[in-house]
Amino acid sequence: MTEYQLPKVWEWDDENDNISGNRPTAGSRFEQTLPVGDAPLQVYSLGTPNGIKVAVMLEELKELGVEGADYDMYRIAIGDGDQFGSDFVDINPNSKIPALVDHSVEPSLNIFESGSILLYLAEKYQQLIPTDIHGRTETMNWVFWQVAGGGFVGGGFGHFFAYAPEKIKYAIDRYAMETKRQLDLLDKTLAKRPYLAGDTYTIADIINWSWYGRLVLGNLYEGSAKFLDVESYPHLMEWAKRINDRPGVQKGLAAEYKDIK
Repeated sequence: MTEYQLPKVWEWDDENDNISGNRPTAGSRFEQTLPVGDAPLQVYSLGTPNGIKVAVMLEELKELGVEGADYDMYRIAIGDGDQFGSDFVDINPNSKIPALVDHSVEPSLNIFESGSILLYLAEKYQQLIPTDIHGRTETMNWVFWQVAGGGFVGGGFGHFFAYAPEKIKYAIDRYAMETKRQLDLLDKTLAKRPYLAGDTYTIADIINWSWYGRLVLGNLYEGSAKFLDVESYPHLMEWAKRINDRPGVQKGLAAEYKDIK
């Protein structure tokens, strides 16, 4: 293999196009009209680890009997570039799923980034987030931890382990090491308490389960659970299975994505 020679100034090449179609520029690429349903909450997403967080959150709220948590959910096919359409970019200028529009307020409110969406819904309905300062802060610690570190699992380990056109030992070793360090941290934390923020199920569990829970359950990246020896994290495994069995979680995973075209 020829060693890569760094240019003095990096330039975009169409051959650099990755699996999500990203380019070094932001903004819309085509005109688009997204459908809007009758429910107060309109979700534009996909069944990825980041995308399922919103459906799970909303189904958990409905399980709690929350009124006003009805939603319509539309599929944003990132492989087709739907996230670069004008309407979606108006909601999320970063062109990433998930995105949410709350039409129950005037004017309607756009929310993007999964952590922001979960926090918004938790505060709006006063559910799945503690009200005392200690519980709330610990919950937010783990929400921001996932937001900050999740890219290592998805954009790093997942990409080089499962999607890169060639297996690069240095890259896989680097991201496998960091992923296992995060799994070990979760396992040690969950050895002391049933949920990430303490004794109560919160948005910290929802946001982390979508990545780490599904990873250790073998639902992300074929062969990765064995590769990472996930059975060596028994407390994390028990938590992942217990969250997986929740009715709201199962309903969120099975939620219908309507077509936008």
